Amino acid sequence: MSSRLLRLAGLVLGVMMMAVPAHADALKDEIAPTGKLRVAIAISAAGGAFWSTKTESGYAGVPVELGREMAAQLGVPVEYVVHQNSGQITDAAAKNSWDVTFLPKDPERETKMTFGPIYEVADATYIVKPGSTITNFATLDQDGVKVAAVNNTTTMRGAITHLKHAKVTGYQTYDEIFNLLKNGEVDAFALSRDQLHAMAKKIPGTRVLDETFKQTVTAVAVPLNHPLAAAFAAKFMTDATSNGTLRKAYDNNGLKDSPIRTGAK
Repeated sequence: MSSRLLRLAGLVLGVMMMAVPAHADALKDEIAPTGKLRVAIAISAAGGAFWSTKTESGYAGVPVELGREMAAQLGVPVEYVVHQNSGQITDAAAKNSWDVTFLPKDPERETKMTFGPIYEVADATYIVKPGSTITNFATLDQDGVKVAAVNNTTTMRGAITHLKHAKVTGYQTYDEIFNLLKNGEVDAFALSRDQLHAMAKKIPGTRVLDETFKQTVTAVAVPLNHPLAAAFAAKFMTDATSNGTLRKAYDNNGLKDSPIRTGAK
């Protein structure tokens, strides 16, 4: 190789070596501007692929584990930003209070954040209060029937669209609705089927309806206009699905029997 080509190769290699750390720094500046990866989570006893729980030592849940692993890949500490529901996370998307989250996706939310790959598909239905005579959607959708949902969520919007006569009311927390249902103060609660089956075990006499009114898809998301963060989060979830990271997060959080569903039927 001529001395000219050697010099050119050396120049190209030098530029490449400088570009890698420059890109890494740009990514960290965008996805972790505070020096920490701030992961938005919602706390509840519901469990599942979206909700997280408070523990004696901190937090647990699928989003908690995914956020911790993402921060480790970036080489920054993780910080969990706690909310009561996914609607609050959505409302905070433009306030620079979190960097990444994992939550149900719908068209309204796509105007407020950038979503990556879907990692969970859940069937939404209703659970009815103890002793209820409601057995299906037809007997549920009647004037005077009170249906609860977690406020400003994809499930609540789906229930409002689905029900033409029953009244859907939003509440801030899962726990609040749990107690209302247990005490017979609401007739039904709209949520994903797996979470409602877990609830039915805690409230004797309740019934989870067999029909499904919508499928809720859960995905990683970052605030709008963060292209480097969006690309990193998308690759992270694609890799997590294929390398077992997501499966491990499911297994560690009570979802060993739950398949990973990455697309609607």
